[in-house]
Amino acid sequence: MITVHHLENSRSQRVLWLLEELALPYQVKRYERDKKTNLAPKELLKVHPLGKSPVIEDAGAVIAETGAIIEHVVDNYGQGRLVPAKGTDDYRRYKYWMHAAEGSYMPPLVMELFLTRMETAKMPFFAKPIAKKLTQGVRDAYLTHTTKALFDYLDAELGKSDWLAGKDFTAADIIMSFPAEASLQRVAAAKSAKNLKAYVGRLHARPAYKRALEKGGPYAFA
Repeated sequence: MITVHHLENSRSQRVLWLLEELALPYQVKRYERDKKTNLAPKELLKVHPLGKSPVIEDAGAVIAETGAIIEHVVDNYGQGRLVPAKGTDDYRRYKYWMHAAEGSYMPPLVMELFLTRMETAKMPFFAKPIAKKLTQGVRDAYLTHTTKALFDYLDAELGKSDWLAGKDFTAADIIMSFPAEASLQRVAAAKSAKNLKAYVGRLHARPAYKRALEKGGPYAFA
């Protein structure tokens, strides 16, 4: 049986969702974040040297990284489910979104999170204008136009079909769910994206998504 090392309020929720979609048996070992630092607990270092989540254990193997976990599960247990047929245009789209989720979409979202934390951190009053100028400089030089381009493209692609890889729901929708959800809270360009809002609504309506929340607990992506 697969064991999921699941950290509260984290992207590992997607792994639980995948397993629910495939109706696979699994067990959850849940970890709570440090109340002061919001970091993962040291106990996760006993599971994997990086001490991060998600991590799964399956048949004696320890597998980290969401994309690698999803591919492992789908390849070994999916029986053709949640993946378009190879050689099709839908499969090409599927592979793109599987890699784009963590490779292109999550880095600017994480950067925005840390810039916001810099601006709101406790500091001497005279340092606040400096922090604001630095963070705004990063946004003006890179972050704002990058995130706008990414989420304009995502919204346009969602105008072509209900799901990212065509008419059928796939594992690419699962891995893209977190950046899609988080963008509605953090990215100005995403807040007015009608296709994206409707897409997130469809994700949240899936019974397996709801079951995963029951297993892993509610999570905050804002």
